[in-house]
Amino acid sequence: MTLADHSQTFGNGPVGFLLIHGLGGTPAELRFVAIGLARAGYTVHCPQLAGHCGTFEELRATGWEDWYATVKDAHDELLKTCKKVIVGGLSMGAILALHLAAERPDDVQAAALFAPTLKLDGWGVPWYSVLFNLVRTRAGADLIRFSERDPYGIKDPRVRALVTAAINSGDSSKVGQLTNPGRVMLEMRWLVNIVKGELRRIRQPTLIVHPRHDDRASLRNAAYLQAQLGGMVDTCVLDDSYHVITIDRQRDLVVQRTVAFADSLIGRLPEAASRRADIALTHERSA
Repeated sequence: MTLADHSQTFGNGPVGFLLIHGLGGTPAELRFVAIGLARAGYTVHCPQLAGHCGTFEELRATGWEDWYATVKDAHDELLKTCKKVIVGGLSMGAILALHLAAERPDDVQAAALFAPTLKLDGWGVPWYSVLFNLVRTRAGADLIRFSERDPYGIKDPRVRALVTAAINSGDSSKVGQLTNPGRVMLEMRWLVNIVKGELRRIRQPTLIVHPRHDDRASLRNAAYLQAQLGGMVDTCVLDDSYHVITIDRQRDLVVQRTVAFADSLIGRLPEAASRRADIALTHERSA
């Protein structure tokens, strides 16, 4: 059975954004930010990673190399129409973005990382999850499952209610998997270990937007990246959001900071100054 493709593309500007969703997630979690960037004049593509938006078994059948193959293919397509590409992502998607930046330094101009997750050490992660570090093989990982827990990475009660309703609908294309196979968590660990060894040679400008009260990945993740990356790092710490910052209370600020970061890199500050003043209001009305 072939998975339905829920990838999304917005805008038609000469500079592209490749935004990558999180592990067990869906392109929908990036839609708000993608639309905001498109309104600012960028082409934005949010691909559906291999194995995602389907069943538990379909996700378990994939690994980080399959997810990264999706990213590479999406990047190749975006380069056909955009002279410059900025790569970004949410949570584990941010780690895949860094891997692409390391492997393709000439074709990735910058990175935008939203709640980047090298380690699940937020306040909402059960203490016993550290025991998973003892698991070293796929066979062992297959004995374990990781279930999403309230508050589902969302502080805003209204948004959380919408997510809960989507969860109850049983449609994984809307909110992703509520139970992740242990095998994909092991694959994520292997990906993180590779990327940690690449950080010093990632010299592209990088934006990190991370919530101070992240329930899944503490602010230590952002601090580590800021210290280890080889290029300029601009870090924005949010004070009123949990992990899924692309749809939570400060999603407008995520858009504004990302647009400002991109504009500054490609020399669009003069033409963008007046536009950024009303992005948040316009975007909120149509969300």
